[in-house]
Amino acid sequence: GFFCPDPRFAACDKTDPTAVAEEFRAMVATLHEHGLEVVLDVVYNHTPEGNEHGPTLSMRGLDHASWYWLAADDPSRCENLTGCGNTLDVAHTRVTQFVLDSLRYWVHEMGVDGFRFDLAPVLGRTRHGFDSHAAFFTALAQDPILARARLIAEAWDAGPDGYQVGRFPGRWLEWNDKFRDTVRRFWRGEENLAGEVGYRLCGSADLYEGARRRPQASINFITAHDGF
Repeated sequence: GFFCPDPRFAACDKTDPTAVAEEFRAMVATLHEHGLEVVLDVVYNHTPEGNEHGPTLSMRGLDHASWYWLAADDPSRCENLTGCGNTLDVAHTRVTQFVLDSLRYWVHEMGVDGFRFDLAPVLGRTRHGFDSHAAFFTALAQDPILARARLIAEAWDAGPDGYQVGRFPGRWLEWNDKFRDTVRRFWRGEENLAGEVGYRLCGSADLYEGARRRPQASINFITAHDGF
């Protein structure tokens, strides 16, 4: 859930939420003692309620028009920028507040070090498309509890103009799929890739240097949960 560890994975009494939370904190503390950081994979772009034909589980029953992006020409339909039927309207003040409250909980109460944001362009979408200066990014940057948290973007979603690698603000890190694709092509034996491989290994300046971001902004990966 947004605000509690999943008891299905606890070793303690699964019916006691306090025990589950304490077990999670102890896990984080043990990993820290061994020099490991804890980064959660979080999904603030959609809910399991699906499209307008899906079930009412939570947010839809609270305030459907505030929580979700609705089609401009037909507000009875959900905008589907996630491939999951609906898209959270993080631009709405109360949704922004909810997401920030959730993030603060995991950092302040549970001790985690950061987050990898699924389909992260949704967080910066406005009615005019993705905006690297969107209100959510500004609020997150100003939050004292989250000031040192690691922020990692899956820098694309399933909507129009959804590919935003290189455009996230400030101290955000990004999954760099250009690194992934180049290395895969090199492994397959494609020719004339030495220069491109070297460029990717040296920090992908074409993506980050123009915005004065450091090479560390690039999360170089080969494979992930959704492919290869």
